[in-house]
Amino acid sequence: MWCWLAVRTDLGLESSVNEGAPTCVTVESKTFAMFKVAGKIYCIDNRCTHVGGPLCRGRLASFIVQCPLHGSRFDIRTGQVVGPPAQTPVRSYAVTVEGGHVWADVV
Repeated sequence: MWCWLAVRTDLGLESSVNEGAPTCVTVESKTFAMFKVAGKIYCIDNRCTHVGGPLCRGRLASFIVQCPLHGSRFDIRTGQVVGPPAQTPVRSYAVTVEGGHVWADVV
């Protein structure tokens, strides 16, 4: 049986995440897409599960980000697919803000 441990990772300053706009963050060669909606920050994997489009370059409407390549849509709170062509969710990460920094529990 496998057990995946989450590693608390500093994703940068909270002030670098603008309300209603996607933000790209790269930590140790892995890129995440972060979003601030209604003052709360969300983090998901940056690669669309359809063909790998950059979700941090997508369009955000409320809690839904649309991939800029083929239009797949994902709920930024859960990573769940809410619009095709993607069929597999993206990974979402628990986020906290402490001392002005955004921290995510990254597997």
